[in-house]
Amino acid sequence: IIIEVEIERLDDLEPVIHAGADIVLLDNMTPELMREAVQRRDCLSAHRSGSRLVELEASGGITLTTIRAVAETGVERISTGALTHSVHAMDLSMRTALVINE
Repeated sequence: IIIEVEIERLDDLEPVIHAGADIVLLDNMTPELMREAVQRRDCLSAHRSGSRLVELEASGGITLTTIRAVAETGVERISTGALTHSVHAMDLSMRTALVINE
């Protein structure tokens, strides 16, 4: 089982990592805060020999325009709703008429 925990403040990162989360979702953070989260995570991992690296996922407010800056922060995962939020549905319904011959 993979456990992912969402945080909205950097102060929550260390306790979540110590609690055993596999992935930490950084919700609505700026690239600067994400970069700091990566540094804090890396520092924690360096002090714990043999421990696994907790993956960080960026989410919230990420667009196709900002995704490069987010990727450059060092997070392992990026979630964006931009791919689905701006999609316009195409009506593919098929209308049929029932004809009964008597």
